Amino acid sequence: MSSSEFVAMLADIPSNPLNNGIRWKSKNPKGKVPGLRQSGEPQKKASKQSCFLGVETRHELVWQDWQLGAEYTKSLSLKNVHGKMQKLSFRPPVSKCFTTLFPQTIVLSPGTSFSLPVTFHPLQKCEYVDSVEFRCKEGTFQVMLRAVVPHHALELPDAVQLPPCAVHHTSSSSFLLRNVSKLRTGFQWAVEPPFELSPVSGDLEPGGECKVSAVFRPEQALVYQAEASCMFGEDGESSTSVLLRGLSKYPHLQIISPDQEDGCGLLEFGSVAIGSSVQKHFEIYNPSAVDASFSLACLRRAAHAESVFQCDVQEGRVGAQSALRVPVCFTPLTVDSASVDYLSLTCPGAVARDLLKLTGTCIGPVVSLSCSVVDFGCVEEGGEAVCVIHVINSSTVLAYYQFDMDPGGHSVFSVDQLSGTVPANSSLTLSLRFRPHYSIAYHKRSACLILHRDPLFLDLIGTCHSEQLKPAILHPRHLRVYRQNLLRGFTRYPPDILSAMLTENKLHLDESGSLLLNEGTSEDVVSLGSPVEEYFHSYCPDGATPGPPEGGEPRPFPSAHVTVRPSRLLFDSDPASQWVSVTNHTKGKVSLLWIPSEDSPFSVTPLTCDLSPLKSTAFRVTYAPKQPNTFHAAQLQCFALYKVLRDHRQTEEHTLCPPWCLTVRVSAHSFQPGNEHFIPHVSLQRPHVTFPALSQVSYQTLLLQNTGDLPLIFRLDSEECPAVCVLPPSGLVPPGSHQILTLRSTPAEDHPPSFPLSLHLNANPTHTQTLRVVSVAEKPHVVLDGDRNLFFTPTAVGSISTRTLRVRNLSRVPVHFRWRVCSSDHKVLSVQPDSGTLLPHESRVQTWSFMPLEEMMYIMKATFTFWPVQTPDCKRSCFSLKVMGSASKGSIEAGVSVLDLGEVLVGDCKSFEVPLLNSGSCATRFSLSVQQRVRVPGVHEDTLEDPVVLEMDTMQGSVPAGCRLLMHSTVRPAHRARYCWTICYQILSASGSEVGEPRSLCQIQAEGVYPTLEVTDARGSGSAEGLSKLQLWGFFSLDQLNAHLRSDPSPSELTYRVPTRHSFSRCPPIFTSVVLDFNFSAAPLGADPSDFLLMFENTGNIPVEWSFLFPEDQQMEMEYWAESGEYTSSELQQMKVQDNRLFSIAPCSGTLHPGQQRAVQFTYRHDITGTYRLPVLLKLSHGREILLNFVGVTVERDRHYLHFPSTRHTFAPVAIGGFHPPTQVYELYNGGSRPLRYHVDTSPLEQLREENFGHPVLRCLNPDGEVQPGHTATLEWLFSPLEAKTYSVDIPVYVHEGDCTLVTFEGCGFDQRETVPFHLHNGHLSVPCTQKVPTPGQVVFLSEERVSFGDIPVCSRSTRVLFLTNVSHTDSVLYSWKVTEKEDKQAVQIQPVSGSLAAGESLLCILTILTSGNPMFYQQDLVCEITSEEALVQYHVDLQQWELEREREQHEFTLTEKDLTQTHQQKRHTRACTANKQKTFTEPRKYKTLPPIRSSSSGAVVSGASSTSTLVERSSQQPPQPPRPALLHLGVTARSHSLLEYQAHFPSHFHKHHIYRSGQPQLSQSASGEGRLSRYVPSFTPGPERDILTYILTSLLRNLLDDPEFHQALRSTASEQVPYFSQLRPATPPPSQPPAPSATHSPRLAEGACSSEPTPAPHPPHRASTAVEGWVGSQACPELNHELRTKVKESILRSPEFSDLLDEILLNTLQNLMMEALLGELVLTARPRIIALPPCSSRKNSLASRRQSGGPVDPDQGKDQWRPLDTSPGPYMPTSALLSNLESQQH
Repeated sequence: MSSSEFVAMLADIPSNPLNNGIRWKSKNPKGKVPGLRQSGEPQKKASKQSCFLGVETRHELVWQDWQLGAEYTKSLSLKNVHGKMQKLSFRPPVSKCFTTLFPQTIVLSPGTSFSLPVTFHPLQKCEYVDSVEFRCKEGTFQVMLRAVVPHHALELPDAVQLPPCAVHHTSSSSFLLRNVSKLRTGFQWAVEPPFELSPVSGDLEPGGECKVSAVFRPEQALVYQAEASCMFGEDGESSTSVLLRGLSKYPHLQIISPDQEDGCGLLEFGSVAIGSSVQKHFEIYNPSAVDASFSLACLRRAAHAESVFQCDVQEGRVGAQSALRVPVCFTPLTVDSASVDYLSLTCPGAVARDLLKLTGTCIGPVVSLSCSVVDFGCVEEGGEAVCVIHVINSSTVLAYYQFDMDPGGHSVFSVDQLSGTVPANSSLTLSLRFRPHYSIAYHKRSACLILHRDPLFLDLIGTCHSEQLKPAILHPRHLRVYRQNLLRGFTRYPPDILSAMLTENKLHLDESGSLLLNEGTSEDVVSLGSPVEEYFHSYCPDGATPGPPEGGEPRPFPSAHVTVRPSRLLFDSDPASQWVSVTNHTKGKVSLLWIPSEDSPFSVTPLTCDLSPLKSTAFRVTYAPKQPNTFHAAQLQCFALYKVLRDHRQTEEHTLCPPWCLTVRVSAHSFQPGNEHFIPHVSLQRPHVTFPALSQVSYQTLLLQNTGDLPLIFRLDSEECPAVCVLPPSGLVPPGSHQILTLRSTPAEDHPPSFPLSLHLNANPTHTQTLRVVSVAEKPHVVLDGDRNLFFTPTAVGSISTRTLRVRNLSRVPVHFRWRVCSSDHKVLSVQPDSGTLLPHESRVQTWSFMPLEEMMYIMKATFTFWPVQTPDCKRSCFSLKVMGSASKGSIEAGVSVLDLGEVLVGDCKSFEVPLLNSGSCATRFSLSVQQRVRVPGVHEDTLEDPVVLEMDTMQGSVPAGCRLLMHSTVRPAHRARYCWTICYQILSASGSEVGEPRSLCQIQAEGVYPTLEVTDARGSGSAEGLSKLQLWGFFSLDQLNAHLRSDPSPSELTYRVPTRHSFSRCPPIFTSVVLDFNFSAAPLGADPSDFLLMFENTGNIPVEWSFLFPEDQQMEMEYWAESGEYTSSELQQMKVQDNRLFSIAPCSGTLHPGQQRAVQFTYRHDITGTYRLPVLLKLSHGREILLNFVGVTVERDRHYLHFPSTRHTFAPVAIGGFHPPTQVYELYNGGSRPLRYHVDTSPLEQLREENFGHPVLRCLNPDGEVQPGHTATLEWLFSPLEAKTYSVDIPVYVHEGDCTLVTFEGCGFDQRETVPFHLHNGHLSVPCTQKVPTPGQVVFLSEERVSFGDIPVCSRSTRVLFLTNVSHTDSVLYSWKVTEKEDKQAVQIQPVSGSLAAGESLLCILTILTSGNPMFYQQDLVCEITSEEALVQYHVDLQQWELEREREQHEFTLTEKDLTQTHQQKRHTRACTANKQKTFTEPRKYKTLPPIRSSSSGAVVSGASSTSTLVERSSQQPPQPPRPALLHLGVTARSHSLLEYQAHFPSHFHKHHIYRSGQPQLSQSASGEGRLSRYVPSFTPGPERDILTYILTSLLRNLLDDPEFHQALRSTASEQVPYFSQLRPATPPPSQPPAPSATHSPRLAEGACSSEPTPAPHPPHRASTAVEGWVGSQACPELNHELRTKVKESILRSPEFSDLLDEILLNTLQNLMMEALLGELVLTARPRIIALPPCSSRKNSLASRRQSGGPVDPDQGKDQWRPLDTSPGPYMPTSALLSNLESQQH
């Protein structure tokens, strides 16, 4: 291996572009591990065997871990895996460090091995590289030897792609860092944010690995890419890197909840029972492509607000395109309250946060008693009575109840279940007992406590009689009267006094029986409060004020009649006694009766006592427990009544007053000091009590449950918390029972945040629990967004704009609010809702509406008032809101004033958008209206009443200020018409009514169109190659086809808008009335197919889909059994045509976009003789249907056939009264294979002449003639109408040995004096002039295929310039023009007639038409034959070889007499054909050439008895065929008018034509010259004579051009002043005579000169010769006067010959200029050269010097003398050379 190859091999080792050039490789011995690489030199490669030239061995040997001074030997194994013996020779290593055996030849038999030892002895610490080269017959190969030095190397991936991450989030990934070296390697990472690597540094043992974590912390939404550099090795001398990539996006989280309110989510919990919890869920959805973390927190609440909503999810992470379900729990705490809270969802890096509104209401128990009064009646002393009562719970919540009665025997009234629960929607039956102790009337108003509800009161009454005492019986009606008397203050008087007052008429009874004061007296006014207030008043009479309240307001409750103090007694363990005091507040003497109990440890002494009015007395209460270590509690009851009531005789019914029941609550225990009290097992439902934040008396209830099996006593110390009062303050709770505690407090603003309330249990301080009571009053706090300022955007006058404002209640007090707007601003400013209720922590969105009435700046003020719901009569808070808004007049405009949609398909729709612009400063609401105008060609607009076909998605809308609104609209045209829609708008007011008159916005224009298709070109090939474009246009009725394609389809044609199989018949029904013939012409049997190329172009602006449908394409397929099998003759013919594929179209369908073109080929095969027809439907999707009758004719070979595409011909209209009707033509086409003669029967013309008074209305000038196969003959007609009407005549046309065809000729005569326009020559303008369809293989093109000279006068000549272009880049062609008219009638000529065109060359052709003296229509087709020069050369070569071969065959073979005769005949026939060809070449032919006819069989010309050798011999004698030329058709049309007619109808064009008056003008000088020379010069055919003559003339001309004397002679000849007309002088001058007047002075003479039979002018050359002779004579005789010379000059200028000559000169000059411009010798656009003339003095000096020279000077010579122009034929000279010669001659 050479050193360069070795270096190239090392260069192939892949390297890391990010490190410092240290090579890396894969650790995997089988190849590179994807994504991993090694930093540092590669270590030992795995031992891999390779096969070189049939020898299996290693491709390298590697030494590692070597030391200096030692030797290391390895064996290189060579194994022959080839099937033959191998002989190897090797070259030892070059380096001295590697040694091996002495070079020798190694012979390896198949399958044997040889070990070659290689020894490495290092000399220094470096890397060594060498090789061992082996040679064999097949070639050489090398084995590398390498010794590597240990170094640091790390293996890590090329790049690490971290997971996509949201902004301000983190994502992580990890990769392995391996130490692939034999050394301990330390590393240090360095990376830039937002990437972090961990660990940053460390050490790796040999072969060790470390997991590196990559963290991605983006700060922006970008694509991050950073390179993490890792330094390793000794002091970091090596480095590598890893590419970290990360993608970050902005996170977006949204709350998905069942409902929405005020722009945020809403989660409603509904009604939840007190003490229970309800859990609901909402979702946090992450629609972004990255994971996002979130935090969920409640919005800020009031300081002491209780949280009833719990959400355990405080933060978390939501995956991309996923949702997280979050639970929320609602636990209400206050009955009949609604709770509102908000959860805020925030996401780091997100643009906005989302809110969730939480709402829920709390419901409590609804408990009632079956009756409010229980009457036990009258019971005898020592007896008892029992009654039943029902506790009813009508709610869905479990109800806790408790009767506040003594559980022992200290009460005469008892109930079997003092406390318990009533299930939801159920009732509980309780039994009440009455055991009287004294003979009195009893009444106790007992409270039934309900948890979370106000207490219920039950009145218990009963009367006890004894034998001695019979008190009045107490009834429920007495209680009603008592309450009324109590409110009126009469119960403080004893009954006897009230009776006396009734007697004295100081009192009287009302309707209910209650006492009523007479007028003029007044008493304290009292009122009853709530049940809970009555409950506290009945057990806390200490707070009652006996005097009247301040301010005259009614008291909440009447003051107590009899009170006891204290109402609560507590006893410790030892027996003790305490005193209570009873005070009489009435004005009568009362009796006090204590109810004793035998089993109770509590006793009162004395039990009875009478107490005078306004006096007090004391009673002793003694606690004497009967057993130790027990708890006791009781309610000691004392009944107080007026003493007079004990005797019924002193009591009247109207003044009866029930007794009052006094209660003293006592509790005690009998535990001795040092004894351990029972451990209470108690459950307190709410250890935290919060009172409402209003400064008024509030109540709360608590449930204390004894969950143990031992009774417990409790005590609430009110002294520790004087702001809170509790009932009952102490008591005993039996095991498994409960106690309902009622707390009362009046919150104040100066109260601390919470009060500690101690609950002492079982009289042991260790069992004390603390209740936290919050009783703080707060003022209502409501805030508004926007800093109490509200700004409206500019608003249009009469319209409305809205803004939203959020109001939030930040206090714990529900408030009512109300907005108040000034009365002057009521019509302009409004808010919804203007009033409502805001719950604590609730926010509401207020919608403000601004409706300006005039254009101005509005500054308004609104007041917001709010107050607590519980205290509507308190002082209300308010603040003001400043509202500002400006008003302006609104208007809109369209982005475009006129929008033209272009063409839209009828029946289809087109959508568009109208941009509405609001350039004002305010949003504008508008209403649109559409007005439609339809313009249909030929229909008056007033007669059209079509519905509006313009639809707009919305007719009303609003456009913000400075914005654009796109109004989506759709149009659906119904007709082919021009639609114009005017869109108007009106401004809408706030109520939606239209303001002002409609104003125009824009106009929308569209044109409903059908798909349009037009044939723009036609081309024939094959058998139709000889047809001109005009003939093709008529055969295929293309004018009618284009006219129908441009017209509207009928409704029946749109039955099927797209091609559809819709019929079961073989002749499908036709839905169109348009039927056209497509005539494929005629050709003999076996001829080439007639191919026609039609160029279809979409001339519209919408795509068009077209299809040619054969009958089978419209037929639906039927099952075989469904076909009838009976066919008509037309069906059979169609089946024959389709089965033989006589007609074909390619392609049959397609789509053309606007402006696109497509060539369609129509082909008719001449395989079967006859005339065949096939209906083909041309279908335009959503457009026209046209039935095309394909007609094709195939003629037998021996038949004479004239093809008539139509049997009707119409002549051009001719004016009546004219003397020179134009000659018109009619063409006859020979569609057969044989020449034919025709005859026109003119007998109908004679009859027509007799009918018109002997006037020849119609004449045929050439009724007989001959037509060659495939050519066209022209019939000339003279149509001279006698009347202004239409003439019609049927004329038979006979074909000799053929058929007779009757042709109808029609002509119309018109009167010029009428308004009928003068019909000019149209030149078949519908036929395109340029070629658009190239035929296959066409390389030569004409710039114009049809030239129309239009209307021209007679006796004139017109020319046109054409270009013949060879578009081939490689081939040269020969061209030859063939004129189809006879020489004597030839009116059209083109120059040059023939020549060659090089590749890419263009040729200028001059087309000339010369009109005769008779008006006529010219219609001629020039054919240009294009032959490939290469093919022609090849033909001549083949022809020469054929002639040589034929000559050789004639000399080599002996011919028989028969063969000789045939040979001589063949020679004569060949000579005759050659002569005919020469004649045809030299003479212009009248008929077009027939395309070669394909032979049906070669056996027709060969005798059937000839042998195979004879066939071969004769076939070899066939001469080669000349190349078939391609044909280009040039159509020429024109119409000539008589001079008077042309001057009358075309006065502005008459001066553009030159009239030849001297005689019939020649076509061109070259043509006339050739005609003259042809008489004297023999025609030379290509051959030796022509070559010799060409060579001699060329040599002579070159010698003359090189001769200087010849040049000098030419210059001297040119300077001679010889007049050009001297050649016109006659040989014998006649006597002088005055010049005759010119023919141009008399129009009549001019008209006669150009008539149909022109008379020659009387010797015009003689007049000219006379004038010349006079002029010469005047030159010879100086004595002739100046007047004679002037007359001679005028006669010359007026002569027709002179004008004709000038016309020839100017025409040739212009043609020369055009030729030079085409060749690039003349630049027509160049700036003209300005030649400065010499000064006038110099010209005078030159004239004077000429006079001094003695020469005769004519005074008129300077202005009249001019040089003769040489018009003789000569070599072509450019115009620039002529100008230079003229300048040299002038100088």
